Amino acid sequence: MSDTLAGHTPADPSKRTWIIASTCTGIVGAAATAVPFVSTFQPSERAKAAGAAVEVDISAIKPGEKITVEWRGKPVWIVRRTPEQLATLNTLNGQLADPDSKRKQDEFTPVYARNEGRSIKPEFLVAVGICTHLGCSPSDKFQLGAQASLPDDWKGGFLCPCHGSTFDMAGRVYKNKPAPDNLEIPPHMYLSDSKLLIGEDTQA
Repeated sequence: MSDTLAGHTPADPSKRTWIIASTCTGIVGAAATAVPFVSTFQPSERAKAAGAAVEVDISAIKPGEKITVEWRGKPVWIVRRTPEQLATLNTLNGQLADPDSKRKQDEFTPVYARNEGRSIKPEFLVAVGICTHLGCSPSDKFQLGAQASLPDDWKGGFLCPCHGSTFDMAGRVYKNKPAPDNLEIPPHMYLSDSKLLIGEDTQA
């Protein structure tokens, strides 16, 4: 008995191919629509360049360590200072050009960072790693004592290798150096003990 006599229409190969192709297109289309939806949870590269906030997990940073993240195309340092490094801060005022961050304070130092450590939490320094002289990026010089291009009583901080500007562990510039101002402190706030948000400070 043929398929026609049994009440079945013979399969049309071209029709079957069209149905399969349409189904596949539907699946691909659904996947494509899902991707932009998921990606909205992450800032786009354009949004990041325009200043979208950046969330950072700081739980793994050990005392004496520094990590660098990017915000607005700039390197932002997150330094977890040791108790010894914090203890040096109040001994340096006489050597610093702007120990209280009064110069350009609205531009470089948010209200909540106008303190000795220039920070919300004393142990964490959050600073833009760009020298205020000509835009070079200073190097870490956390080791104490005499070193090349540094004084014998060096207390730890940062050295700009381009023109010799030096900054302490709070990003404050030393006197008689080419850099006119302290390092910039970006807007930031803590979402929790382990999460830091750079670029927003509405809860700070």
